[in-house]
Amino acid sequence: MHAWAFALLLVGILLPPPMSFAGSIVGTAHDLSGRGWGTDEICVFCHTPHTARAQQLAPLWNHASATATYVLYGSPTMDEIPEQPGNASKSCLSCHDGTVAIDAYGSRTGSNIMPGDPGTPGSRNLGIDLSDDHPVGVLWDHQTMNPTPICTTCHSGGHHSPPQPIGGELRFYNGRVECGSCHNAHSDTLTKFLRKTVAGSAICLHCHQNK
Repeated sequence: MHAWAFALLLVGILLPPPMSFAGSIVGTAHDLSGRGWGTDEICVFCHTPHTARAQQLAPLWNHASATATYVLYGSPTMDEIPEQPGNASKSCLSCHDGTVAIDAYGSRTGSNIMPGDPGTPGSRNLGIDLSDDHPVGVLWDHQTMNPTPICTTCHSGGHHSPPQPIGGELRFYNGRVECGSCHNAHSDTLTKFLRKTVAGSAICLHCHQNK
């Protein structure tokens, strides 16, 4: 066997398949391809390679967008006052606030609203009253905490801009906590599409360890 052929064979053996290390939307609750809603495609309910919607809630956005004004969470213990959800949250709320049809994608108006009774624990339909949910649209201004936290406790990448969370578990969007900070819509490796386990409150303590 030629040396180059042996090298290619060795690389093929040692490298994992492309998706072996990542979750996938296929077969999850976000895979809507089998609902009979006009397509057997998976990604098209949220994304499109061409003629994306003008309001870009997410890359190449293809879904009707949430436009509601939300009732926000409030607490006297908060250091930062939440603002209306940012685009990263509106992309989720475009299905989960119950004001926009799940199958309103592309040129389709859609008629299927997220099931569930807003305000009921565990309901996938959150409604527009978010006052009983973890706040989003919150500026994570942790650089002003006293004492100043050590960045490497939670973040990797040194001077990477923006610094990335260790292991990529939690993220910020324009410096704010949004739905996608804790949830990964493209992977349900953990329950409820969470980015980090609830065991031992790990997902909470990732940010709230100094509280």
